[in-house]
Amino acid sequence: MTVLTKLRSLNASASVPAKRPRRISVLGATGSIGESTLDLIGRDPASFEVVALTGGRNVARLVELAVRHRAELAVIADEAHYAELREALAGTGIEVAAGRGALVEAAGRPADWVMAAIVGAAGLEPTLAAVRQGTVTALANKECLVSAGTIFMAEVARHKTTLLPVDSEHCAALQVMAGTPSEGIERVCLTASGGPFRSWSLAEMADVQPEQALKHPNWSMGPKVTLDSATLMNKGLELIEAHHLFSLSADQLDVLIHPQSIVHCLVSYRDGSVLAQLSCPDMRTPIAYSLAWPERMHVPNERLDLAKLGALTFAAPDEVRFPALRVAKAALAAGGSATTVLNAANEVAVEAFFARIIKFLEIASLVEATLDAASDLVSLKAASVEDVLAIDAAARARAKSLLGRFASARPAG
Repeated sequence: MTVLTKLRSLNASASVPAKRPRRISVLGATGSIGESTLDLIGRDPASFEVVALTGGRNVARLVELAVRHRAELAVIADEAHYAELREALAGTGIEVAAGRGALVEAAGRPADWVMAAIVGAAGLEPTLAAVRQGTVTALANKECLVSAGTIFMAEVARHKTTLLPVDSEHCAALQVMAGTPSEGIERVCLTASGGPFRSWSLAEMADVQPEQALKHPNWSMGPKVTLDSATLMNKGLELIEAHHLFSLSADQLDVLIHPQSIVHCLVSYRDGSVLAQLSCPDMRTPIAYSLAWPERMHVPNERLDLAKLGALTFAAPDEVRFPALRVAKAALAAGGSATTVLNAANEVAVEAFFARIIKFLEIASLVEATLDAASDLVSLKAASVEDVLAIDAAARARAKSLLGRFASARPAG
């Protein structure tokens, strides 16, 4: 059952939800999506009870959020910070835990709604634990679908979970397509701002520094997603995500560069109609859609003024200057475990760029080289989460072994 099919059924029978506070958990509370989620929750504290908050390494921020929102449980992913977390929350009544197993346990604690916003493949197991509750999971971790899409969506169907995508483009597609039979949809086009280097030449991008890549023109996001947006890998990952969420074939998916980030998705129908969802670029908008679903809630964001804006522009993506999009499309078309390898290699490449081991233009090159060198992994068909994690680990090792190929590679430190 696709996300659209499930929501059409639920919308048909949706009743006004009970007025008791909704019990919510936020996985990745200290990241940009987690912070935006808690900003909305904090504006109406009587409507929510916070079950669990998790963070990666930022103990101070996790402590602040846990205390402010009166969380029942606070979990830090890095076990080295457990003592610091325990000491900081001593006497508050907030339970503390650390490590991978604790993240999974926190995700599985009974809740009405779980925000899954742990970045990267590290979020797969906790997000699956949330899905297995069979309630509402707001998905902000695209890597779950990129790495394990078939397995992940099978778990969503098995547990009758309401899965609500939080990426602005997929949230927009969900709103535009809701109520329309899938056979009436010809094409779904996701938009991309083009990132900070949209108009730069290859020569200019050759010397891009991490600090420059983190200056996104429209969105406030975490480092990994911001860099992926700069290379357009993020849009490639979103195409793969849309393929699994909406059961769309690769030739039904497209990308347009839209610098203003106002139109988030365009859906073409077989009668020639094209419908779109528009809003100012603020992640609280799609988060609020999933948080209040099937209703709507107030969001203190900027209201769209088209007269003031004056014009919206669109262009085809340049896959010569931004080859990551081409590489991601090829991985989707290849099938097997190609997208798992793609995601693992990209995470290695992102880390290497931030460590100044490889250059900006070498990110996509490393990913493509890994896919070429890992045909044995690509050909595998994962039958379980354990299989996915094993392929992911092997692909990371393969990507790291290829770092020395690049002219800019140098020993760490």
